[in-house]
Amino acid sequence: MPKVLISDKLSPQAVDIFKDNGVEVDFETGLSPEELVARIGDYDGLAVRSATKVTVDVLAAADNLKVVGRAGIGVDNIDLANATKQGVVVMNTPFGNATTTAEHAIAMMFALARQLPAANGSTQAGKWEKSRFMGREIEGKTLGLIGCGNIGSIVADRAQGLRMKVIVHDPYLSPERAVDLGIEKLELPDLFARADFISLHAPLTDGTKGIIDASAIAQMRPGVQIINCARGGLVVEEDLADALDSGHVAGAAFDVFVEEPARENVLFGRENVVCTPHLGAATTEAQEKVALQVAQQMADYLLTGAVTNAINMPSVSAEEAPKLRPYMALAEQLGSFAGQLTETGITAVTIDFEGHAATLNTRPLASALLSGLLSPMLDAVNMVSAPSIARERNISVTETKNEQPGDYETLIRLTVQTERQSRSVAGTLFGGDRARVVDVKGIEIEAELAPHMLYITNHDKPGVIGDLGKTLGDAGINIATFHLGRVGEGGDAIALLQIDQPLAPSVLDAVSGLPNILQVKQLAF
Repeated sequence: MPKVLISDKLSPQAVDIFKDNGVEVDFETGLSPEELVARIGDYDGLAVRSATKVTVDVLAAADNLKVVGRAGIGVDNIDLANATKQGVVVMNTPFGNATTTAEHAIAMMFALARQLPAANGSTQAGKWEKSRFMGREIEGKTLGLIGCGNIGSIVADRAQGLRMKVIVHDPYLSPERAVDLGIEKLELPDLFARADFISLHAPLTDGTKGIIDASAIAQMRPGVQIINCARGGLVVEEDLADALDSGHVAGAAFDVFVEEPARENVLFGRENVVCTPHLGAATTEAQEKVALQVAQQMADYLLTGAVTNAINMPSVSAEEAPKLRPYMALAEQLGSFAGQLTETGITAVTIDFEGHAATLNTRPLASALLSGLLSPMLDAVNMVSAPSIARERNISVTETKNEQPGDYETLIRLTVQTERQSRSVAGTLFGGDRARVVDVKGIEIEAELAPHMLYITNHDKPGVIGDLGKTLGDAGINIATFHLGRVGEGGDAIALLQIDQPLAPSVLDAVSGLPNILQVKQLAF
């Protein structure tokens, strides 16, 4: 009988679900890291929220662990890379907290607008400072959203119900989806200049880290109020503190912080700052929902092999897995390739299956491809959630099948249409299980994708390869493989390089500045 440990506070009904499915379960919260390491070897599954840290040490001791289930969206507390390396499936519940977190953001906006925490403290202290707490109406104000995914779109809907004007910055939001939501899509400087309130709903990535800093704040209208119920690190807290002190920012409401638990913080101690201890998902309804979801998902996996809402493994049945597994790996890599190169909103996706690939059940392949495509842009995307996210964003997805083989016995081609351009990438399997990219933007090229890659477009001119090799060599960067393709002599060309380590920003700038280099992009697989 499979055995599961619940190490964080979950609904007691989650225990019942495990037991009803024939899974033995222990419910022990508050374990120290050392205690968890000592105990984890006895369990096939581990159910957590955010308190338990599934570290490399925990995973190293988890000899029998097959699945970690996170009751919630974020998996920052789980060492995903090492879990994947050990073959441990990591599951989450991507939709259970969306409404709760959106409502918290709206509540924080009200708290700021009417100074509720400070007014409450003053009144309960026996003061009657009615004139001191002059608030602001919400109606008629402009709310700027940075990010408009599952949570951001709910915030937009609620704000419109309050008769607010909603403007959004989200590079991956299609114009059609914006029209459907009744919102206006803007570039960041325009949003900063117009918003009375700014609420963040973006994942924490290299591109969004510190998206609100001193420079961004300087572009905002005086008296702006900022709400962050998304991720700590989106806002440079020291810069915000300075702006609060100067009066340029009238108030801030934060549920998330760079360092958590936030025992001390530069934002604390100000009457115009409202702080809560990461309560975005903390409602009875949300916790009940995600606890039941994760328990059922884990039980299904342990007993039948069914995979649902997996972060690091495609969702396929036990019967299909052997023959689909290499194709799903290929599809996810093709999607990730295109996604990492996409910088504007996606409007349409076309997936062509040719040869043997067209004879398979292509639904999980398409889901794996969409997951790879959207993951560089969005938080908490997996094979299950990717198709619905694509639909929510009005991304048209078209599949075609042609069982007649062309140049390759099996081929998957992805074409991504954005607001600015169309880009295609195709791949095949060599030897039945070795994924290869064989075509990029109509240019034939054969390359194996690796953890650290450079994608380069250039003019086909003499000296490009020499300049590139010298620049990387001078920086101590070893080239493992080098693949080239071109439209024709003297035309556009593409290079895909496997390197042994990522490039420092200075080296990337040096490569980008070389003669005849048009674009340089670091890719990771």
